[in-house]
Amino acid sequence: MFTDRVEAGRKMADEIEALAPEMPVVLALPRGGVPVAAEIAARLGAPLGLILVRKIGVPGHEELAAGAVAEGGAPVFNPDVLASIRRGPEDFADAVAAKRREMAERRRIYLGDRAEPDLAGATAIVVDDGIATGATLRAALGALRAAGPAAIVLAVPVAPEEALAEFAGLADRVICLQTPRPFIAVGAHYRAFPQVADAEVVALLDSADGRGG
Repeated sequence: MFTDRVEAGRKMADEIEALAPEMPVVLALPRGGVPVAAEIAARLGAPLGLILVRKIGVPGHEELAAGAVAEGGAPVFNPDVLASIRRGPEDFADAVAAKRREMAERRRIYLGDRAEPDLAGATAIVVDDGIATGATLRAALGALRAAGPAAIVLAVPVAPEEALAEFAGLADRVICLQTPRPFIAVGAHYRAFPQVADAEVVALLDSADGRGG
Protein backbone atom coordinates (compact mmCIF):
# COMPACT_ATOMS: atom_id res chain seq x y z
CA MET A 1 0.00 0.00 0.00
CA PHE A 2 1.30 3.45 -0.93
CA THR A 3 1.20 6.32 1.55
CA ASP A 4 -0.07 8.72 -1.10
CA ARG A 5 0.40 9.67 -4.75
CA VAL A 6 3.66 11.49 -4.03
CA GLU A 7 5.26 8.39 -2.53
CA ALA A 8 3.96 6.31 -5.44
CA GLY A 9 5.50 8.81 -7.85
CA ARG A 10 8.87 8.62 -6.13
CA LYS A 11 8.87 4.84 -6.30
CA MET A 12 7.85 4.96 -9.96
CA ALA A 13 10.68 7.45 -10.57
CA ASP A 14 13.19 4.95 -9.17
CA GLU A 15 12.09 2.39 -11.77
CA ILE A 16 11.96 4.77 -14.70
CA GLU A 17 15.25 6.48 -13.88
CA ALA A 18 16.91 3.07 -14.09
CA LEU A 19 15.70 2.76 -17.69
CA ALA A 20 17.60 5.93 -18.65
CA PRO A 21 14.95 6.87 -21.26
CA GLU A 22 16.14 9.03 -24.14
CA MET A 23 14.45 12.43 -24.53
CA PRO A 24 11.81 11.71 -21.86
CA VAL A 25 8.53 13.61 -21.77
CA VAL A 26 6.17 12.82 -18.89
CA LEU A 27 2.44 12.95 -19.67
CA ALA A 28 -0.11 12.67 -16.87
CA LEU A 29 -3.78 11.79 -16.97
CA PRO A 30 -5.47 14.48 -14.89
CA ARG A 31 -6.28 14.78 -12.25
CA GLY A 32 -5.06 11.83 -10.19
CA GLY A 33 -2.07 11.06 -12.37
CA VAL A 34 -0.55 14.52 -12.05
CA PRO A 35 1.00 14.27 -8.54
CA VAL A 36 2.50 10.90 -9.50
CA ALA A 37 3.83 12.21 -12.81
CA ALA A 38 5.25 15.38 -11.24
CA GLU A 39 7.64 13.30 -9.13
CA ILE A 40 8.83 11.37 -12.18
CA ALA A 41 9.30 14.51 -14.26
CA ALA A 42 11.27 16.19 -11.46
CA ARG A 43 13.58 13.18 -11.09
CA LEU A 44 14.24 12.97 -14.82
CA GLY A 45 14.42 16.71 -15.38
CA ALA A 46 11.79 16.14 -18.06
CA PRO A 47 8.89 18.27 -19.35
CA LEU A 48 5.53 17.57 -17.72
CA GLY A 49 2.41 17.62 -19.89
CA LEU A 50 -1.10 16.22 -19.88
CA ILE A 51 -3.15 13.76 -21.87
CA LEU A 52 -6.74 14.89 -21.64
CA VAL A 53 -9.17 11.99 -21.70
CA ARG A 54 -12.73 11.49 -20.48
CA LYS A 55 -14.69 8.40 -19.59
CA ILE A 56 -17.95 7.83 -21.48
CA GLY A 57 -20.40 6.53 -18.93
CA VAL A 58 -23.41 4.29 -19.42
CA PRO A 59 -26.57 6.45 -19.31
CA GLY A 60 -28.04 6.23 -15.83
CA HIS A 61 -24.93 4.46 -14.54
CA GLU A 62 -22.21 7.00 -15.32
CA GLU A 63 -19.65 5.27 -13.11
CA LEU A 64 -19.67 2.30 -15.52
CA ALA A 65 -17.40 2.98 -18.49
CA ALA A 66 -18.94 2.29 -21.86
CA GLY A 67 -15.72 3.70 -23.28
CA ALA A 68 -13.51 6.78 -23.29
CA VAL A 69 -12.27 9.48 -25.62
CA ALA A 70 -8.93 11.28 -25.61
CA GLU A 71 -8.24 14.72 -27.01
CA GLY A 72 -7.42 14.39 -30.69
CA GLY A 73 -8.28 10.68 -30.79
CA ALA A 74 -11.16 8.45 -31.77
CA PRO A 75 -13.40 7.14 -28.99
CA VAL A 76 -12.62 3.68 -27.64
CA PHE A 77 -15.48 1.49 -26.45
CA ASN A 78 -15.76 -1.57 -24.23
CA PRO A 79 -17.51 -4.19 -26.37
CA ASP A 80 -18.64 -6.23 -23.38
CA VAL A 81 -20.34 -3.25 -21.78
CA LEU A 82 -21.98 -2.22 -25.04
CA ALA A 83 -23.29 -5.75 -25.54
CA SER A 84 -24.68 -5.85 -22.01
CA ILE A 85 -26.70 -2.65 -22.54
CA ARG A 86 -27.56 -3.40 -26.18
CA ARG A 87 -26.06 -0.20 -27.50
CA GLY A 88 -23.54 0.57 -30.24
CA PRO A 89 -20.87 3.26 -30.56
CA GLU A 90 -23.21 5.34 -32.71
CA ASP A 91 -25.54 5.72 -29.72
CA PHE A 92 -22.88 7.75 -27.90
CA ALA A 93 -22.26 10.47 -30.51
CA ASP A 94 -23.79 13.20 -28.33
CA ALA A 95 -21.88 11.99 -25.27
CA VAL A 96 -18.60 12.01 -27.20
CA ALA A 97 -19.23 15.57 -28.41
CA ALA A 98 -19.96 16.66 -24.84
CA LYS A 99 -16.75 15.04 -23.59
CA ARG A 100 -14.73 16.85 -26.27
CA ARG A 101 -16.19 20.16 -25.04
CA GLU A 102 -15.25 19.23 -21.48
CA MET A 103 -11.67 18.47 -22.54
CA ALA A 104 -11.39 21.82 -24.29
CA GLU A 105 -12.46 23.52 -21.06
CA ARG A 106 -10.02 21.42 -19.01
CA ARG A 107 -7.23 22.45 -21.40
CA ARG A 108 -8.11 26.10 -20.87
CA ILE A 109 -8.12 25.72 -17.08
CA TYR A 110 -4.99 23.60 -16.75
CA LEU A 111 -2.78 24.72 -19.58
CA GLY A 112 -3.93 28.14 -20.72
CA ASP A 113 -1.48 29.25 -23.39
CA ARG A 114 1.32 26.88 -22.36
CA ALA A 115 3.16 25.25 -25.21
CA GLU A 116 2.75 21.49 -25.31
CA PRO A 117 5.90 19.35 -24.98
CA ASP A 118 7.37 18.29 -28.31
CA LEU A 119 6.85 14.55 -28.71
CA ALA A 120 8.72 14.03 -31.98
CA GLY A 121 11.41 11.45 -31.29
CA ALA A 122 10.70 11.53 -27.55
CA THR A 123 10.12 8.75 -25.05
CA ALA A 124 6.58 9.52 -23.88
CA ILE A 125 6.03 8.32 -20.31
CA VAL A 126 2.29 8.09 -19.66
CA VAL A 127 1.36 8.18 -15.98
CA ASP A 128 -1.81 7.62 -13.98
CA ASP A 129 -2.33 6.76 -10.32
CA GLY A 130 -3.59 3.30 -11.22
CA ILE A 131 -5.69 1.26 -13.63
CA ALA A 132 -9.25 0.18 -12.94
CA THR A 133 -11.04 -0.74 -16.18
CA GLY A 134 -8.32 0.75 -18.39
CA ALA A 135 -10.77 2.43 -20.78
CA THR A 136 -9.33 5.92 -20.35
CA LEU A 137 -5.76 4.72 -20.76
CA ARG A 138 -6.56 2.77 -23.92
CA ALA A 139 -8.03 5.91 -25.43
CA ALA A 140 -5.08 8.01 -24.27
CA LEU A 141 -2.44 5.66 -25.66
CA GLY A 142 -4.21 5.33 -28.99
CA ALA A 143 -4.32 9.10 -29.44
CA LEU A 144 -0.73 9.50 -28.27
CA ARG A 145 0.69 7.06 -30.81
CA ALA A 146 -0.49 9.36 -33.61
CA ALA A 147 1.63 12.20 -32.15
CA GLY A 148 4.80 10.41 -33.21
CA PRO A 149 6.86 9.67 -30.09
CA ALA A 150 9.80 7.31 -30.58
CA ALA A 151 8.55 5.11 -27.73
CA ILE A 152 5.70 4.97 -25.23
CA VAL A 153 6.17 3.83 -21.65
CA LEU A 154 3.04 3.28 -19.55
CA ALA A 155 3.79 3.79 -15.86
CA VAL A 156 1.24 3.12 -13.12
CA PRO A 157 1.77 2.28 -9.46
CA VAL A 158 -1.04 -0.27 -9.18
CA ALA A 159 -3.31 -2.29 -11.46
CA PRO A 160 -5.07 -5.65 -11.69
CA GLU A 161 -2.68 -8.10 -13.32
CA GLU A 162 -5.18 -9.18 -15.95
CA ALA A 163 -5.65 -5.58 -17.12
CA LEU A 164 -1.96 -5.10 -17.93
CA ALA A 165 -1.99 -7.60 -20.80
CA GLU A 166 -4.35 -5.31 -22.73
CA PHE A 167 -1.65 -2.66 -22.98
CA ALA A 168 1.11 -4.80 -24.47
CA GLY A 169 0.32 -3.64 -27.99
CA LEU A 170 -0.42 -0.03 -27.06
CA ALA A 171 2.78 0.79 -25.15
CA ASP A 172 6.35 -0.26 -25.87
CA ARG A 173 6.91 -0.92 -22.19
CA VAL A 174 4.58 -1.21 -19.18
CA ILE A 175 5.81 -0.53 -15.65
CA CYS A 176 3.51 -1.39 -12.76
CA LEU A 177 4.77 -1.64 -9.18
CA GLN A 178 1.92 -3.64 -7.64
CA THR A 179 -0.67 -6.08 -8.98
CA PRO A 180 -2.58 -6.97 -5.79
CA ARG A 181 -5.04 -9.80 -5.48
CA PRO A 182 -7.82 -9.15 -4.91
CA PHE A 183 -7.85 -5.82 -6.71
CA ILE A 184 -10.68 -3.79 -5.22
CA ALA A 185 -10.18 -0.25 -6.51
CA VAL A 186 -7.20 2.01 -7.16
CA GLY A 187 -7.82 4.10 -4.04
CA ALA A 188 -7.90 1.01 -1.82
CA HIS A 189 -4.14 0.66 -2.32
CA TYR A 190 -3.30 4.13 -1.00
CA ARG A 191 -3.48 5.17 2.65
CA ALA A 192 -4.38 8.71 1.57
CA PHE A 193 -6.23 9.11 -1.73
CA PRO A 194 -7.92 12.52 -1.75
CA GLN A 195 -9.43 14.02 -4.85
CA VAL A 196 -6.88 16.17 -6.68
CA ALA A 197 -8.10 19.73 -7.12
CA ASP A 198 -7.77 21.71 -10.33
CA ALA A 199 -5.61 24.23 -8.46
CA GLU A 200 -3.15 21.48 -7.52
CA VAL A 201 -2.87 20.37 -11.14
CA VAL A 202 -2.08 23.94 -12.22
CA ALA A 203 0.43 24.41 -9.39
CA LEU A 204 2.30 21.23 -10.31
CA LEU A 205 2.45 22.25 -13.96
CA ASP A 206 3.69 25.71 -12.93
CA SER A 207 6.37 24.11 -10.78
CA ALA A 208 7.54 21.94 -13.67
CA ASP A 209 7.69 25.00 -15.92
CA GLY A 210 9.72 26.84 -13.29
CA ARG A 211 12.28 24.04 -13.28
CA GLY A 212 12.67 24.42 -17.01
CA GLY A 213 11.06 21.01 -17.54
